[in-house]
Amino acid sequence: MPEILHRVGATATPEKVYDALTTRDGLAAWWTTDTTGDVAVGGTIQFRFGEPGGFDMKVLDQRPNERVEWEVTDGPAEWIGTRVIFDLKRAGDWTIVLFRHEGWAEPVEFMYHCSTKWATFLVSLKQLMETGIGAPHPHDVRISDWH
Repeated sequence: MPEILHRVGATATPEKVYDALTTRDGLAAWWTTDTTGDVAVGGTIQFRFGEPGGFDMKVLDQRPNERVEWEVTDGPAEWIGTRVIFDLKRAGDWTIVLFRHEGWAEPVEFMYHCSTKWATFLVSLKQLMETGIGAPHPHDVRISDWH
């Protein structure tokens, strides 16, 4: 099955990056300001992006400073059942995020769009870690007519 893969580093501790991936305030500071729900393992987080809608993610795994994994339970049909995984590792002064969005049935045009949007949001995470200010929706980079 096709998957989206990205690697991004930030000059921040794994603890700081992990907090941005596992708290509502952290997620709202780099992905979308409209983040609600239960961020604990077994809980469901709701991410909304205005008119285009959003996604519900069930939290499958959280290993402090190492890994976060979600399963998409609601949203666009292409996303349902896919998994979003953030693996963290330390490399000197850097925390490296190995990002994977796996389980796509086929590489449809929406997957191309999502790959680019994930990249912009991962850069937003990097900016948040290094400057204290991310670019979450609705302040994110508009990449096309799909936003």
